[in-house]
Amino acid sequence: MIQAISFAEGKHILDTYPGSVLLDVRTEDEYAVEHAAGAKLLPLDDIEDADLPEILPDKNARILIYCRTGRRSALAAAQLFDLGYTHLYDLGGLNGWPYGMEYGLL
Repeated sequence: MIQAISFAEGKHILDTYPGSVLLDVRTEDEYAVEHAAGAKLLPLDDIEDADLPEILPDKNARILIYCRTGRRSALAAAQLFDLGYTHLYDLGGLNGWPYGMEYGLL
């Protein structure tokens, strides 16, 4: 199942279901500049070659996916669905995420 959801719905899932994962599918450089607090990084281009059992061990966990504009999050959700992940939520773009950000310097 892939479902497009709002930030508020995403926050509710993260707060309600232990083991939920907030997944950033942008590049390492984009993630290093800023990302949602607590998000894991799995760049879209790395999904097929990644050690998914290490990064996302529970195929039944709720996985909330975002990118910059929403294009990569949709593609990532489709790839993860094809790989057997069952609860996928597309948050779209990160812009406007109101629940805490982490910032880095490049």
